Amino acid sequence: MVVFPNAKINIGLNIVEKRSDGYHNLESVFYPVKLTDALEVIENTDNNREQIIFTSSGIDIPGEVNDNLCCKAYHLINTEYPLPKIKIHLHKCIPIGAGLGGGSADAAFFIRLLNEKFNVGLSWGEMHNYARKLGSDCSFFISNKPAFAQERGDVYESIRLDLSTYHLVLIHPNIYVNTANAYGGVKPKRAVRSLEHDILNLPVDQWKNYIHNDFEDSIFPLFPEIKAIKEKLYSSGAMYASMSGSGSAVYGIFKEKTDLQKQFNNYFIYESGL
Repeated sequence: MVVFPNAKINIGLNIVEKRSDGYHNLESVFYPVKLTDALEVIENTDNNREQIIFTSSGIDIPGEVNDNLCCKAYHLINTEYPLPKIKIHLHKCIPIGAGLGGGSADAAFFIRLLNEKFNVGLSWGEMHNYARKLGSDCSFFISNKPAFAQERGDVYESIRLDLSTYHLVLIHPNIYVNTANAYGGVKPKRAVRSLEHDILNLPVDQWKNYIHNDFEDSIFPLFPEIKAIKEKLYSSGAMYASMSGSGSAVYGIFKEKTDLQKQFNNYFIYESGL
């Protein structure tokens, strides 16, 4: 059985306050996009001891196999719902460490896949709870619909936001931004305006005047190349452009389809309708 976990972008991101547990409360809108990985799971009927055999292709995945969120999801569910031995193959296309939620999407889609393929019987709420234990934005991909995210980025309110008539250009430079360092560089503050209200009520071409990603304030001085990508997207006609999450991917929303391959030929570039 094969599924296609998709990425997401952050439209606005306000770091509201630091929590007593060391995490931060935030406000953001998560919007799913069509850039996908491919994830296949089959039952392992071979006579071997491994509970999971994990293989991958595409973009190289750093770290140990057992650290992969799909493997962690398997072991988490298996403690309460016995699962068969399986083989997992992940073809990775979503850039890693880019603020696009690719790893979280893989884990959430894996939970949904396990539940369907092996008739585990998990409720929607149980799938959300398992995903929440794996990462702050992981449970977003269980429902996988536009949402206003709050607290650690793991509490969601579904919103009616349709950007399907627009065109997305997504750029990822070969830059790694450490998430902990990104948080260390921001000064939490309550937003003056309602992010949710602005996104839902302002035309997209007015978003640039009101909607901001707080991580840009600390990341852009450290990585001017990321800032330059955002500026280039605006000079190329983007209605709105922003870094996604803590970076380093930057996206632009355009009114019409465009071709920017030549302008960003040294970077990963993805273009699609939203």
